[in-house]
Amino acid sequence: MHHPQPPTHARRLAATLAALLAALLLALLTATPADALPPDIPDEEQARAELAALTVEPPGSMAGYSRDEFPHWITVKGCTTRQSVLIRDGENVELAPGSCRPVAGDWFSPYDDTTWTNPSQLDIDHVVPLAEGWRSGADEWTRDRRREFANDLTTSQLIAVSAASNRSKGDQDPADWQPPAEEFHCTYAEMWIHVKYVYELTLDQAESDALEEMLNSC
Repeated sequence: MHHPQPPTHARRLAATLAALLAALLLALLTATPADALPPDIPDEEQARAELAALTVEPPGSMAGYSRDEFPHWITVKGCTTRQSVLIRDGENVELAPGSCRPVAGDWFSPYDDTTWTNPSQLDIDHVVPLAEGWRSGADEWTRDRRREFANDLTTSQLIAVSAASNRSKGDQDPADWQPPAEEFHCTYAEMWIHVKYVYELTLDQAESDALEEMLNSC
């Protein structure tokens, strides 16, 4: 029995959909840990606008500061914030049976251009450190607001990086510390600015100048 051919436009649509599906599958199969970054990172234009909108003033007092004022890592749906970031930022992540705890995978640390397979060698960096948040406005927040800041998975505030790079950074702002990998300076500045903008934190003049210079590398 002869079966009529589908209309030309239908065949073209089917071919287009097949090509798109193949491209998507290829992207998923070839994705690398370097592709994994926090969400909500603005582009250069948006970052410059947000930087211009921030208040520049001297840093506040550290009186009363404690990391305990920023409860972390909280557990949501069985996963701690640390575990959630490791799962989000890694590739080929293996979990311990029946848990959210990563035990193996591939992670790229953009701060120092290194790759890791052992999650114990990674830290979760607060892009804007907790102490920096405190001296730029978080000292006046409620404890709930500080908890949100310390566990924020919706903005560019948290990223999995090598423990060495995170600990060399400490609580320093971009005037005193920038990622060793210079090619990441643009993105780091965009991330830092966006967090301060979202949380309406201040910055000091040296910090602002350093961020402006970093954006010039974009």
